[in-house]
Amino acid sequence: MLRHVLVLSMLSLVFVVSSPDVASAQGPEQAVPVSSQSDDDIRDILIRRSLAGYSGNCPCPYNRASNGSRCGKRSAYSRPGGPSPLCYPSDVSDTMVQRYRATAAR
Repeated sequence: MLRHVLVLSMLSLVFVVSSPDVASAQGPEQAVPVSSQSDDDIRDILIRRSLAGYSGNCPCPYNRASNGSRCGKRSAYSRPGGPSPLCYPSDVSDTMVQRYRATAAR
C-alpha cells in the first residue's frame, strides 16, 4: 500500500513539474498584447521564430555543433547563399518590427 502511495506521489510530482504554465504554452508574443511589447521584445520574437524555422544545428555563430564546438564560421549566418537566419537584434530592421506590429495587431 505504501509503495502505491509513493509511486502515485512521484507521478503527480513529475506531472506538476513538467506541466507548462499558461503563459509559456501560449508563447511570449501571445501572452503580452503587441501594443505593450517593446521593439526589443519584438526583435527577440522574430529571432526566435527565425531560429525555430532552421532545420540544422548551426543557424548562428554562437550555437553549438553536434560535437559541442561553437559553430562560428560554419554557421548558416556566416555562409553566403542558402538560408540566412536572424541571429542578432541588429539583423531585425525597424521595418520588420513595424510589419510584425501591423500583422500581430489584427
